[in-house]
Amino acid sequence: MNSRSQQLKALDRLLTIMDELRQQCPWDRKQTNESLRHLTIEETYELGEAILENDPAEIKNELGDLLLHIFFYSKIGSETNDFDIADVANDISEKLISRHPHIYGDVTVSDEEEVKQNWENIKLKEGKKSVLEGVPMSLPAMVKANRIQDKVAGVGFDWEEPHQVFEKLKEELGELQHEIKEGNQKKIESEFGDVLFSMINYARFLKIDPEIALERTNKKFIDRFKYLESKAKEMNKSLKEMTLAEMDVYWEEAKKK
Repeated sequence: MNSRSQQLKALDRLLTIMDELRQQCPWDRKQTNESLRHLTIEETYELGEAILENDPAEIKNELGDLLLHIFFYSKIGSETNDFDIADVANDISEKLISRHPHIYGDVTVSDEEEVKQNWENIKLKEGKKSVLEGVPMSLPAMVKANRIQDKVAGVGFDWEEPHQVFEKLKEELGELQHEIKEGNQKKIESEFGDVLFSMINYARFLKIDPEIALERTNKKFIDRFKYLESKAKEMNKSLKEMTLAEMDVYWEEAKKK
């Protein structure tokens, strides 16, 4: 691995390249925070996919893309005299120090949960009016639900045991079934949302990231369906021409693979 001096030299090299691109490249010169935003979101998802694939080389590549974006935003900030990369690094350093009093102060903690509770309490002391202020409204609904539950649990608003959450889930399923029988679409939607929220909460107690779990299932389904498509092609059939029984045979084969 690279030494600390080599790491700093590499970051300085990227800073220099960013300066040169901003001055000399028509595309880079034209970019703004707003024009980069959707690209940053895309790069973040690509990093997430590389992590799920457990591909270290691709994780490294995607981290590089994200690091470039961080340097890019910082360069734009320096041009307007709002901030530069040093301000970004110093601000996060100060935040980490202030929110880890068990490392940089005299606070004692016994486990990870106490660290999380201290973190949320410190943020409230910093002036936040709600522990939920740190949850971006633009997050996808499942990720947002997971973060909401994690945040409120950090200040003690939580169930004590997993079986309590499972009982709540069964209760919500019962309410959903009741509204399905009643046929009120708005109430069905509301209860369905409650079921999903409870499922996400239960995942947290099982120490499962629901977003990752669902994405792995998506990938699994895609692989199996592509196998089914390949078998249909070998038989010179379209999927519409296959019976459900035929499809099921190849689906089971795909599962075994």
